Amino acid sequence: MSVTLKDVAALAGVSRSAVSRTFTEGASVSAKTRSKVEKAARELGYSPNALASSLTTGRTKLIGLISNNFHNPIFLEVFDQFTRALQERGLRPLIVNLTDETEPANSVRMLRQYSVDAAIVASSTLPPSFAKAFHDAGVPVVHTFGRSATSPEVHVVGIDNVECGRMAAREFVARGYTRVGYLGGPEDATSALDRHRGFMEELADHPEIEVSYCFAGAYSFEAGRTEMLGLLANNPAQAYFCGDDILSIGALSALKDHSLRPGKDVGIIGLNDMEMSRWESIDLTTIHQPIKQIITSSVDLVVEMLKEPQRYPEARIFPCRVIERGTLRPRP
Repeated sequence: MSVTLKDVAALAGVSRSAVSRTFTEGASVSAKTRSKVEKAARELGYSPNALASSLTTGRTKLIGLISNNFHNPIFLEVFDQFTRALQERGLRPLIVNLTDETEPANSVRMLRQYSVDAAIVASSTLPPSFAKAFHDAGVPVVHTFGRSATSPEVHVVGIDNVECGRMAAREFVARGYTRVGYLGGPEDATSALDRHRGFMEELADHPEIEVSYCFAGAYSFEAGRTEMLGLLANNPAQAYFCGDDILSIGALSALKDHSLRPGKDVGIIGLNDMEMSRWESIDLTTIHQPIKQIITSSVDLVVEMLKEPQRYPEARIFPCRVIERGTLRPRP
């Protein structure tokens, strides 16, 4: 039979309410009582029932973790780091798969049914209005990888995608390319639009450079490969900014089909610096997004919101940097 709170109280020689207070965050209990209860719990192998505790505290410690792009391997890294970071803070992730979902109503309804304490929208493609729907429903929310803003309506943690577009353009200018292109993610994705905007704005100051652009159907290997195969069939550019590493890896596959050498025949620069981009067989020049710091900051914000639900929304934007590998020609 399972060990109960009553068993722990009997062994420790204290009341059941003292045992309950010991395992209730923020409850008042003396150091002597706490020590006796914890010793008895260890001896009996007792663990407090999290669900029962939530009835007492009004907190489930469940955090909804929402994403809409499980096709992109980068999210294996993202969810690995998110789940570990939440669990280290005594919180429990509830993962919600929003593939092909664009309306927040179903997700808001689901998370409210599970009485989550807060939600994290981990998506670079969903608009700010998606995360705001959770806020409007009374669910504290952080939009991780969300669109940067000076006065956000919800907490946003991520990067400046417009500046990343400019960074890629500056790399092309510095390396002497005269015909360049942007191969972005879905045309309705905020990240794809912002990276395109920065790329075009930076190159507007260089009329000597011919610029083209296109958008893939998804942030996926197949979408990047398909788009690049189409570009190669019709006077391709000298180099492309693929607005995501997985698009870039798909594009590299298309180059291989045409016996073209990355960095020599056609240049490629990606964005994210995902683990696969570092593999010797890929060796992708890319823009590093500090994912670990973004996730840590997001979880910090969740914890702070639980303490202060009316906390004023803020944007935490992290700088990126170019990682030099082998898919662009060297700087002169």
